[in-house]
This record gives sequence, C-alpha cells and structure tokens, in this order.
Amino acid sequence: MAEDGFFQRLANLFRGFLSLWISDVEKEHPEIAYENAIGAMIEKYAKLKRAAAAIIQRRDELHDRLARQSSELTQIAQDLDAAVQTSQDDLAIILIQKKDLFEKEVAELKADLETAGKEAESAKGALLQVQAEIKKLQAERDNMLAKMASAQARIRIQEQLEGLSVDAEVKALEGVRSHINETIAQANLGSELADSSLDTRLAALRRQSGGITARSQLDELKAKHAAKQKEAAR
Repeated sequence: MAEDGFFQRLANLFRGFLSLWISDVEKEHPEIAYENAIGAMIEKYAKLKRAAAAIIQRRDELHDRLARQSSELTQIAQDLDAAVQTSQDDLAIILIQKKDLFEKEVAELKADLETAGKEAESAKGALLQVQAEIKKLQAERDNMLAKMASAQARIRIQEQLEGLSVDAEVKALEGVRSHINETIAQANLGSELADSSLDTRLAALRRQSGGITARSQLDELKAKHAAKQKEAAR
C-alpha cells in the first residue's frame, strides 16, 4: 500500500512537471495553444453532431411510427363503424380492443415524439453554440497572434535601439575636435608671438616715428606758407 502511494505521488509529480512544461511551451508558442483548444472544440463538435444525429434519427423514426399507427387507428375506427352497422358484434369487440391498444400506443408515441423534438432542438442549439465558439476562438487566435507578432517586432526594434552605441563615433570625433582646437591654438600662439617680437615692435615704432616726422614737416610747411602770405600782405 505504501509503495502504491509512493508511485501515485510520483505520477502526480510527473504530471505536474509535464503540465508546467506544456504551459511554458504554449506561452512561447501561443499558436500551439490556440490550435489545441480549437482542435478540442472541433472534436467536441463532432461528438455532439453524432449525438444530435442519433436524436434526430430517433425523432424521425417516432414520427414515422406515429404516422403509421395513426393511419392504422383511423382504419380500425372505420372498420369498427362498419362492424357495428353490420351487427358483427364479435368482430366489433375485437376491433374495440385493438382500437384501445392503438390509441394507447399513439398517445405514447405522441409523448415520445414531443420529448424527442425538444431533445433534437436542444442538440441543434448546442451544435450552433459550439460552432459559434469555434469561430469566435478562431477569430481570437488570428487577432491575438497578430498582436503578438506586432509586439515582438516592437520589442526587437527597442532592443536594437537600446543596443545601438555611438561611443566609437563620439570618440573618433573627439580626436578630430582636439586636433582642430590644437591647430587653432598653434595659429593663435604664432600670431601672439609675432605681435610681441622685437622686430614687430621696432617696425611699429618706426611707423609711429615716421608719422611724427611727417606731422612736423607738415606743420613746418604750413608755418612757412602762412609767413609768405603775411609778407605779401604788407
């Protein structure tokens, strides 16, 4: 008994692991889960269809039997009337017994047919319901798988964007920027050194002295010209 309990627990554990594994597979491949569910619904529909066919067949058979028995009962009633009119009492008694038997059977057939009709309608309703569920599940499958594909595509794009690095490009540009700034600094330094060199300062001084000398000569010329004009005026 203890061994039976152990093996039962082991079997339950195995089924549990198998169920978890199947659940993980279905999450990774939802199309499998949907196909399994739809397949199970289709199988259920096939079984219901066979059961409904049997119920409808029984209803039709009851309908045919009722029609035959009702026709026979009508004929018995006519024969009974003829036997009574012709005073055939012994035949009339047999026909009365037969009529009672058929009336009872017809009543039972009517009750059975009514029940079978309700069962057939219920079976057809169940078939239509399962059929609608199958179509609904198929539409859900198509919609959900399309959403899943779209979400996976967005995730792939996000991962690609997140993994997109510009570090190498930035570092390369930093080298270029540094070189450009260094070249500019060298050019500025050369200009500053040129401005502060002795030759430059001496040239500037000479330009300044030349300007002063020219100004003195201009003033001297203006003074001589003014003196001449004053002498002429006398």
